[in-house]
Amino acid sequence: MSPKIFKGVPAQKFGGFHDTESRKVFDQDLIPKKFNLLKERFFSVNNWENYTGKAFAAFKLYDFNGNPADREPQKGDFIRIDIPGPGEPEAKGYDWVKITDICFYQDSFSESISITCRPSINPQNKKSRHIAHFYSSAASSTFMISRNIAYLKAAVYGRNERPNWNAKLPDVIRNLATAIGGMLGIAKIQWKQLTDSFLDFD
Repeated sequence: MSPKIFKGVPAQKFGGFHDTESRKVFDQDLIPKKFNLLKERFFSVNNWENYTGKAFAAFKLYDFNGNPADREPQKGDFIRIDIPGPGEPEAKGYDWVKITDICFYQDSFSESISITCRPSINPQNKKSRHIAHFYSSAASSTFMISRNIAYLKAAVYGRNERPNWNAKLPDVIRNLATAIGGMLGIAKIQWKQLTDSFLDFD
């Protein structure tokens, strides 16, 4: 199966990938209202864990200086991810990504918003330039929401997923194990939990 191609989603060149999507059908007159609710959830990064439950990863937004941010995400911001289980010791157990792009598309019948992130350094550790993530810096995750006249969609598209070898030995072992698990489909199951929860308005 080939990766899907969308505007705003980096091209797949090597390594693993996944296309994780959830759709929910609504009456046509409810679509605009429901999409506004979806946008509120999508841009509330600090609240993503509240939608998925405590068993899922926790996401926290930080500005370009590494300070906590309680606002809509912006290009250049960082997101700290607390995945259940052991994290990188050097990054105090967390994985970090940087927001490299935010895209908006709209026409007469549809609308989409995407946020693309790439594994990054820990912005709070000024002494280390290591990528604080189990994937290498070439990987990307694009979070996307969209609407058309029939349904809403929430999705996560992973591209160019390879283990991060640029770390100390304990972290390399952890990165390899986590990355392999992600490429074998474990990450897709977790992302599906997030995309489903975005669309659960009941």
